[in-house]
Amino acid sequence: MNKRIVFTGGPGGGKTSVLTYLHRLGYECAPESGRQVIQDQTASGGMALPWKDKTAFRDQMAMQEILNHKQYTGSDIMFYDRSIIDCYGYSQLEQIFLSTDLINRCNELMYNPKVFIFPPWEEIYENDAERRQDFSQAVATYYEMVKAYRNFGYKLIEVPKTSVVERAEFIINQLSVRGIV
Repeated sequence: MNKRIVFTGGPGGGKTSVLTYLHRLGYECAPESGRQVIQDQTASGGMALPWKDKTAFRDQMAMQEILNHKQYTGSDIMFYDRSIIDCYGYSQLEQIFLSTDLINRCNELMYNPKVFIFPPWEEIYENDAERRQDFSQAVATYYEMVKAYRNFGYKLIEVPKTSVVERAEFIINQLSVRGIV
């Protein structure tokens, strides 16, 4: 049974907050590659940023997602703040050429077939140094992620708009029902 559990959705939907909480409970969690790439590129003066070079940004995210996938030990659950499929969805959103390599990676790097999707939630949406999109872009990203994950055969479980603790409990309960926890 695949215990690589993915969280996806548009930016600002609460994914990272829930992952941070789950990490405090002792679960392994892979960080969001997009935020990592932005921080690294900003610190080094790089160009692989979504507001400078979207293709280079996507490619850097994809490389990070491949590394995140390889870090999994295979014994326990590992939660992922997005996956390689998000790189595909981002490409569709930004109308970036989809390479055969990226499509192949989306087919090769397997995750649990049930993916948790966080819907757009305007009341908690905030911009910051790495998140410059407005809320309408967050909504558009959400819908592209829905299409991308369905395109690769994943089943989406929508996470309700509740507190971080209640969202985490919902996710653990869903995994428990499926015999994953």
